[in-house]
Amino acid sequence: MFGKFDVVTFGSAVVDIFIDTDTAEKKGMLCYTAGSKILINNFRYETGGGATNTAVAFARLGLKTGCISKVGNETGGLRIINQLKKEKVKFLGTQEKKPTTGFSIILDSKQHNRTILTYKGANDNISSNDIRWFKTKWLYLSSQLGKSFETQIQIAKKHKEKGAKIAFNPSAYLIKQKNLKNILKITDVLILNKEEAGLLTKNAKENEVLKALTKLGPQIVVMTNGPKEISCLANNKKYSLIPNKVKVVEATGAGDAFASGFVAGLIVSKPIMQCLKLGLRESEAVLRHFGAKNNLLRMKLK
Repeated sequence: MFGKFDVVTFGSAVVDIFIDTDTAEKKGMLCYTAGSKILINNFRYETGGGATNTAVAFARLGLKTGCISKVGNETGGLRIINQLKKEKVKFLGTQEKKPTTGFSIILDSKQHNRTILTYKGANDNISSNDIRWFKTKWLYLSSQLGKSFETQIQIAKKHKEKGAKIAFNPSAYLIKQKNLKNILKITDVLILNKEEAGLLTKNAKENEVLKALTKLGPQIVVMTNGPKEISCLANNKKYSLIPNKVKVVEATGAGDAFASGFVAGLIVSKPIMQCLKLGLRESEAVLRHFGAKNNLLRMKLK
């Protein structure tokens, strides 16, 4: 048993491969001609995944942080483990020989939007036996499928009973494939984008989406919408924040950065508006640079 953490993240760990083909978008789509050979202008490797991105963000803000994920015992897995150690994040998951580390291929466009091809690898196969037991004040959950999703629910229930707060950041693919009713019931803070909110609430009117989400369980709901207004409903009080206009270099990891900044503010008992502003600072810092972790803020909140 490890000492008590401020926050433990539970989600994916991947190697991100950024590929720049200088391809322009057409009607919101990136198109590559079938059978053709396309020259790559540049490519680079970074670490990514919801669990590791947010863990590093929390640690850089001065919070005692643990990370639950699963990686393989190869170059990619070693790279992730070493980076977490360097960032003073305690790895609470497993490194195994057989499952391979997950990876994402990120196809960037001229307009700085991207399409991500993700191979989940070992990420979807986390059982409770793979986790080194811990105590924490907060548990942050990002999207997992397969056995890992069921383990998330199990771990969340156990720590909720012990007084931990649960933050949840589901993806569109998770919402489409899984019934989230049980996990939303024990969620304290739900952070998602407008598309994801629409998938969860379905027939709710646009001005009632946040209220509909709180009826599912969370006391605090935050909905982002790209460069448009960020909306929040916290204990029946509404808040909003307009993002700044920033030059976008690469968008991968901006959502993780916002979510971790917002939750970090809550962990140290900042007012909701300050939490929203901290989340926005984190996301805008990531948008200005390549890589989900490279430009995360470094400051002590405690």
